[in-house]
Amino acid sequence: MKAVFCEKLGSHHDLVTREIDSPASPKEGEIKVALQARGVAFTDVLMVKGEYQVKPELPFIVGGEGAGTITEVGANVTELAVGDAVLAPGGCVEEVVIHASRATFLPPGTDLEAAASFRGNYATALYGMQRANLQAGETLLVHGAAGGVGLAAVDIGKLMGARVIGTASTAEKLAVVKQLGADHGINYSDGFRDEVKELTGGRGADVIYDPVGGDVFDESMRCIAPFGRILIVGFTGGRAALAKTNHLLVKDASLIGYTVGGLQRHHPEWAKRNGQVLVDWLASGRIHPYISHRLPLEQTADALQLIIDRQVIGKAIVV
Repeated sequence: MKAVFCEKLGSHHDLVTREIDSPASPKEGEIKVALQARGVAFTDVLMVKGEYQVKPELPFIVGGEGAGTITEVGANVTELAVGDAVLAPGGCVEEVVIHASRATFLPPGTDLEAAASFRGNYATALYGMQRANLQAGETLLVHGAAGGVGLAAVDIGKLMGARVIGTASTAEKLAVVKQLGADHGINYSDGFRDEVKELTGGRGADVIYDPVGGDVFDESMRCIAPFGRILIVGFTGGRAALAKTNHLLVKDASLIGYTVGGLQRHHPEWAKRNGQVLVDWLASGRIHPYISHRLPLEQTADALQLIIDRQVIGKAIVV
């Protein structure tokens, strides 16, 4: 089978696709899954460069989330069967053997490409809205709204009854943001503070979802509503911002940092409940993962380049 490896840290251009042996038949409690689609993300770019907080031992298979069909089950696996569709970790590889507890059953008819594209982004967005205690009727400002975690936040924010303002850098991206339900779109290339204030009657945004950081965070501090909450999702802009605590004090505002990894480590049952909620929402059509690019396994490096070049809207997947 084929697998895409990072054999040295540095550039995604150095990734190699190799033919390796298929995994052995699953042992007790395990399943074998033929992956049909895999999601890649900015996290994978950072891991290949050696700049992510988690540094796997070299060589490692690129990517993490995927979806496919069970082809074999080991002894004492009772809740899953051959032919079931599942979410499964594994990355850019054709087959994986994992413990059955690490797979998530997908209801019949679930789109496997959508399933492979949504889990990490939507888990990040849902947990963020929970941490911010987003309420129906509040104004949610989503930065980088055409990116994977941004579009997920738009989608979930609307599902939770918020008024959503999305920011992005091009008209094409803003069109997709509006397609996913955003009430307003702002091209933030020339700033966004004044328009946000105008759209909210001078009050500002109740919750600000910021995966960009840097100058975007600095400007967000100038258009946050009293008792507002800013979610620190990441720093795709390249600079981690420094919060001015006097601004937080004057606005009675909160700054919330969070990670899905932290939720999984410290509150695994909460993380599991969220995962099931998201699968149910996906299967019932209540959330709408957006895939802008589909590339073959051998072009995983090209998929990462599209992410670096900010060409991806929503998600790029490897099929």
